Amino acid sequence: MDIHKFFLIAIALLVGGSGCRPPESTTSSGVWADFRGPTQQGHAGDVDVPTTWSEAENVRWKTAIRGRGHSTPIIWKNQIWLTTATRDGKKLFVICVDRESGEVVLEKMIFEVDAPEIIDALNSYASPSAVVEEGRVYVHFGTYGTACLDTDSFEVVWSRRDLTLDHGRGPGSSPILWQDLLIVNCDGRDVQYVVALDKATGQTRWKTPRSIDYSTYDPEHRKAYSTPVVITVDGQEQLISPGAQATMGYEPSTGREIWKMRYKGFSNVSRPVTAADTVFLSTGFEKASLLAVKLGGTEDVTDSHLLWTKSRQIPIVSSMITVDGMLFMVSDGGIASCYDAQSGEQYWIERLGGKFTASPVHVAGRLYFCNVEGRTFVVAAEKDFRLIAENNLDSAIMASPAMVEDAIYIRTETHLYRIEDH
Repeated sequence: MDIHKFFLIAIALLVGGSGCRPPESTTSSGVWADFRGPTQQGHAGDVDVPTTWSEAENVRWKTAIRGRGHSTPIIWKNQIWLTTATRDGKKLFVICVDRESGEVVLEKMIFEVDAPEIIDALNSYASPSAVVEEGRVYVHFGTYGTACLDTDSFEVVWSRRDLTLDHGRGPGSSPILWQDLLIVNCDGRDVQYVVALDKATGQTRWKTPRSIDYSTYDPEHRKAYSTPVVITVDGQEQLISPGAQATMGYEPSTGREIWKMRYKGFSNVSRPVTAADTVFLSTGFEKASLLAVKLGGTEDVTDSHLLWTKSRQIPIVSSMITVDGMLFMVSDGGIASCYDAQSGEQYWIERLGGKFTASPVHVAGRLYFCNVEGRTFVVAAEKDFRLIAENNLDSAIMASPAMVEDAIYIRTETHLYRIEDH
């Protein structure tokens, strides 16, 4: 398969136990602050959302969104935040939608770009998702700029345009918040590092180059598009950050590298997930492998902490999800599967169909998988495959869905939907 065509689909985006846990949800009702929800790993928590919908059923409102973007709808109470861009990439916008009415209350151009890199029509210039907290929303367009806005006045608090890199196919990594830091992966063809900005001022607090000698790799094999995740390991928080050819664990307050797992892979988009004392990684292009890595190690853990690996129908783009000791995923080509997270035993593998870039969401024993053809498959989070429902919308779904209270928020290529039982 042609590497450029494959990855252009890929970039279109754009748990707990002994010794290890994801971040605890400190959010209140009505919040989906990260593209994978309050735990950063795809769990919606205690919400009541429908299993069936269509263009004519269970749609409370449907709002046209200008331009093109594949970022997830990010929600803070009555505000929904999206990024978008003109198709030529020369104008980059932030959009705020009223959650109750679906009305667009803000459409603000944040950056202008004189000469954006050329990307395929399948990609967008607004693939990284925003991240939000009380009073502030942070938007990131990769090499084209990063900004913080006041969520009441809609004014720009600070912006940065000097975190430049050659994405090769366009930006894909989303920023995350941790304490007083905004942390971003910057893995390009030319430079590879992780950076933490002071969320109040935008100033650099730390910047850590990847500890891989990339000079021996072709530039195409140096880039990555994943989003990091913060978890707690043996009482200490770690930033787990995939890059090309290796994933690293860092001390989030300083950027000090704690460990790294080396592999052969690049252009990886899938975000890490955890279960018990294990982190699950996708190695990315050219043929993705799934690595189950035992946490708690230091320095190079490649030969000491790899528990098991799989190489059949592993996603490059869509993130995985763990539920009750099971690991679920869907490949870019539409093959869903379930494994025992501890042993790697495969419970089932089934074809859903279509292409997938969005990451699944879990709620109440159900998994929601959205595909590029506009279909959402609701699957039981069980050891035996059971399809609960299949739902269709009119346009492609590239962004991961969000769930708040009684509604699902789905962004298609053309619209934002609020879906709930009537």
